[in-house]
Order: sequence, then structure tokens, then C-alpha cells
Amino acid sequence: MSRVTEQQILDALATVIEPESKKDLVSLGMISGLIIKDGNVGFSLEIDPKKADAFESVRKSAEKIVHALPGVLSVSAILTAENQPGETKPPQAAKPQASPKPGPSGKIELDGIKHIVAIASGKGGVGKSTTAINIALSLAKKGLKIGLMDADIYGPSQPRMMGISGRPSSPDGKTLLPMERHGIKCMSVGFLVAEDTPMIWRGPMVQSALTQMLRDVVWGELDLLIVDMPPGTGDAQLTMAQQVPLDGAVIVSTPQDIALLDARKGLNMFRKVDVPVLGIIENMSVYICPECGHEAHIFGEHGARNEAKKLDCPFLGEMPLHIDIRLTSDEGEPIVVSSPEGEHAKRYADIADGVWSSLTTSARQAPTISMD
Repeated sequence: MSRVTEQQILDALATVIEPESKKDLVSLGMISGLIIKDGNVGFSLEIDPKKADAFESVRKSAEKIVHALPGVLSVSAILTAENQPGETKPPQAAKPQASPKPGPSGKIELDGIKHIVAIASGKGGVGKSTTAINIALSLAKKGLKIGLMDADIYGPSQPRMMGISGRPSSPDGKTLLPMERHGIKCMSVGFLVAEDTPMIWRGPMVQSALTQMLRDVVWGELDLLIVDMPPGTGDAQLTMAQQVPLDGAVIVSTPQDIALLDARKGLNMFRKVDVPVLGIIENMSVYICPECGHEAHIFGEHGARNEAKKLDCPFLGEMPLHIDIRLTSDEGEPIVVSSPEGEHAKRYADIADGVWSSLTTSARQAPTISMD
């Protein structure tokens, strides 16, 4: 199969005319964020947010003409809004494309997915992705149909942790089939770009990419879709909380005071958008020496457990800081599958049971969280 080039794509897009100015998209400087990965093409059209409805047909035309190029397997074009000259307000997302089936609240409705849970953290470096993948694998071992979406656009880690290489296939050029390994379905922007490629995308582009990863991926029938959220409480997190019908969120934190401060912010964000917080997980609770087994509480002791009690939020469990957990994740064989009978796998299984139990408990209400 011939490989499509950036110039070929731009030449094709130069034949798409913007209806008002009668000029082509390339000469108008509307094309940005062009990505080519093994025949999968993605780019954004920067537009005036007031013209979002009118540009939907232009977006579709751009996708169609690029998809017709030899060597192109799939195309994803998104609309992203830019300030017009003289405007001082921050960029706003263009009006989202219509989802296949909008829910009664206006959120994306995904047929076949029974529950969606976000695994989140107030800051980076607390082991959120490692926690998310091991929870997903623990539930899959129980016979549940599990999906894992890597929503960290700037730092996707699930391809490496899942040990998946290659690219997702597209049966029709419009949708993508998720990658599969260890019995779970997985989707990440990391499958579409090289591992060392920086994602230099503006907020609206990230928001559009996240919603398209949900509605343009053929997830099929799932008992639970776990969303590995990016750290923090910015645009990406709000997009997921406001546009996706989340059944709950799980907060991951270390016992360290500064991490707990950010964890509180994450809790408060979900509370404000009416997403139930299913519980807190304390990661890196204790360092266990691999040589002698000595335990040291280098980040503090029981910080997240005590914080959960203060916030009247369920405490789901503790995970130690252990080299085996880190090594197995880096090697694409997470501890739950590489050492299924080990102590770490048992701890993850208990945490996963707590998450699933919260989801399947009828009439569960979001906890009341008082923020000082």
C-alpha cells in the first residue's frame, strides 16, 4: 500500500472551498494539527465559532476528499474555534457534532455501554494510569466486558502499559475498531501518533478529540467503560464530566499533603457537575524494599484514608509503592496478569470489587463533600 504524504493531503484540501469567501481551506490557513499515522489521518479546521453549523458540511467534504486518496485508511476532521481579530476572550469550542443518539440531558449516549467510570487525579505522577489499567484487568478476569479509554491526550500511556502496538482498523473510513488485549478493548490517541510525538493541540481540539474517541469508536457491548482521565481539573476533565454520562468517578492520590490538596480539587469538580464520587484510592501508600521487605512511609501514612473520612467519601483501598508494579506496567504485562495470584493483584481485585459494587448498588447518591 502506498503511503500518503502531508503534501498530498494539503493538495486535496486545497480543492475544498470555504463557501463565504470562495477560497480554499489551505490558502485561508484553516488547516492545523495535521497527523498521519499508518494511513490514519487527523486534522482540525479552525473556524469562527458562530459559523459552526454552516461548517459541518465543509468538514464532511474535507474528510471525504482526503479519504479518497490512495493509502488513506481513515480520516478524522474536527472543528475548533478561534478568536477573531480584536477579540480578547479565550478560545471556545465549536459546537459539537451531533452524537449518534443524544441522551435526554444532552450528553453523548453510547448504546451498549452499561456503565462509564472516570479514574481521575488532581495532579500527575500519582499512578492513576497504572491504577486504571489494573482495575480494568481485575474486572475483566471476573468475566465482565470491559473497555479502557485513554483520555490523556497529551500523555497517553495505555498503549505501552497494555503492550499494544500497531494501529486500530477502520471498517468504513468513519469509525475505528478498538484495539484488544488481555480481554479488554482499548482506545488511545497513542495508537495514532508516534510515542515521542508531542501533541501541540489547543483546548477545543482536545475536547473534540475526546468526544470523537467515544462516539466514533465501535465499543460494542460493555459492562463498563473505564476512562483514564488526564490529571488536573481543566478543559479536558470538564468536557468528559459535562458531555459524557459518567456513572461515577474514582480519585487516585498519594498520602502526600500536596497530592491530597489537589485530590480535593478533583473531588470538588465532580461534585459541581453532579458526578458521584465512588471513592478514593491511596496509591504509593508505603514503600516496600524488594531486598529485605522493610516498609517505609515516604509520602506519609494513611493520608488519603483520613482525607476520605473527612470528606465523607468511601475509601477503596491502598496500593504500595513496589518495583514489580512499575516494571510490569512498563513491560506491557500489568501485575494483575503477570502475577495473578500475588498480593498486589489481590489488592487490585479488592479495589475493583469496591468500584463495581458501588455501580451496581441501586439508588446510589453522590456523597456530600464539605470543602473548607
